Amino acid sequence: NDYEKIDLAQGIRKNMVAAMQKEFADLGLTYSIGGQISFDVFPTGWDKTYCLQYLPEGDFDEVHFFGDKTFEGGNDYEIFTSERTIGHTVTSPEDTKEQCTKLFMS
Repeated sequence: NDYEKIDLAQGIRKNMVAAMQKEFADLGLTYSIGGQISFDVFPTGWDKTYCLQYLPEGDFDEVHFFGDKTFEGGNDYEIFTSERTIGHTVTSPEDTKEQCTKLFMS
C-alpha cells in the first residue's frame, strides 16, 4: 500500500517508535513495528515469545516461526531470534506456503 512505501522510505514508524522509547522509557513497555501500517506497544516480556511458556521444552524437537517483521525492532524479532525457535523470514502468504512446502512436504 502507499503508506507502507512512504513509511519505508521516510522511516515514519521507526522514528515514532524511537520517540516513544525515549519519552516513556520508565514504563516497562516494549515498542515495535507491526504489520504494514501499525506499531505495537506491550509490557516488556509480552512479545511473541510469551507463547513459548505454553510449549514445555522437550515436548517438540523443533519449533518453527514464520514472520515478516523479523528485523530488530520488528514485532517478530524476539521470537524469530529465540534460542527455542527456528526462525524464517517470509514476504507473503505465498512465500510462507512455499517455504513450508519445501521444509515439511519434500
